[in-house]
Amino acid sequence: MLKITKITIAFLLIAALGGCGKKAKTPETDNPAPSETPQESVQPTITPEATPASDNKDGEGDIMMEVPDLTSLDSITLIVNKQRPLGEDYEPADLVKPDVPLAKSSVTLRQEAADAMKVMFDAAKDDGISLMIGSGYRSYDYQKNLYNNYVARDGEEEANRYSAKPGQSEHQTGLAADLSGTNSSCYLKGCFKDTDEGIWLKENAWKYGFILRYPEGKEEITGYIFEPWHYRYFGKEEAQKIYESGLTVEEYYNLQD
Repeated sequence: MLKITKITIAFLLIAALGGCGKKAKTPETDNPAPSETPQESVQPTITPEATPASDNKDGEGDIMMEVPDLTSLDSITLIVNKQRPLGEDYEPADLVKPDVPLAKSSVTLRQEAADAMKVMFDAAKDDGISLMIGSGYRSYDYQKNLYNNYVARDGEEEANRYSAKPGQSEHQTGLAADLSGTNSSCYLKGCFKDTDEGIWLKENAWKYGFILRYPEGKEEITGYIFEPWHYRYFGKEEAQKIYESGLTVEEYYNLQD
């Protein structure tokens, strides 16, 4: 009786150990390791830096372009606005009197802008359009007096819409000019856009390197009201790019705050 009991116990122990060994393999078959996860369920990670700008078709903002010199004082693409002012001592070294009709003899521009203005005025004349420069380069002090007079007349808030504070005027670069017809029709007025001269400039100025700097409906972007008489020289190549983009200078060069 005792012998049978030992055999029985031994058999039961062997059976129990064998059963435990089989159960130890169960986790490997019921729960596959991560490396065995079906490939289609793994989502690849792509960082923005790895995405070429040319592959982004959702918008034009990411398209790579060569940006010209917007900060050097001698650059014809120097940007001046309310956020990017000039110092009070700055004056271009190459100011000359343009060989075109002038509202006053003191009008000057930088040499390259003056030469381009001459070419543009001659082209306009061939089309029966007679142009005149009303204002060109302005010094820091001149702009200061002008701005203060406007503030005294209309208040600072209103003056800031149409007049630049000293240092913030494009006229100080010697690359900007206020234009009109030789008859001064609608000079410095919104109605200039409907004159033959205003229409011709809007359609043709870019061909000679000049851009309508403060377009209609863009005051919140440029900081100034529509000025159909104010043209800024950027050079032919850059002016064409800006004109064809349909954007303001601030938008084109991504200079918005």
